[in-house]
Amino acid sequence: MEKIYSRIEPNKLLHIINTKQNITTTRCDISPPNEYLQVSCFELPKDKTFKPHYHIPLERHTTITQESWIVIQGKIKAILYDTDQTVIAERILNPGDLSITFYGGHNYLSLEENTLVYEYKTGPYMGQAKDKEFI
Repeated sequence: MEKIYSRIEPNKLLHIINTKQNITTTRCDISPPNEYLQVSCFELPKDKTFKPHYHIPLERHTTITQESWIVIQGKIKAILYDTDQTVIAERILNPGDLSITFYGGHNYLSLEENTLVYEYKTGPYMGQAKDKEFI
């Protein structure tokens, strides 16, 4: 797992990159517990299960959109930005790899035809005009 911190605010975690190769049978909580977007990973052996459950309603409030991409097929170039809109890192994401943006900005470039990704973000999504400011 690679944690990318701001150059402007050195203690501020902006982005995390986690590759498929980092996933083990031990649960790894990728996101710090204070962030709104919580991501964990673990490898499951055959026949592994969990107790059936539901999640108890709990009021939460955030004013920031945090976003994550998981590459399913193909290859993505992630361009990650600091809080002052300068590029802080560029990484290639392969199938099974993950990027998380807590703060700062991001851009993604598809490097192969038929690239597939899952995108997750805090919601509700109110549309581009209320959600994004372009760099």
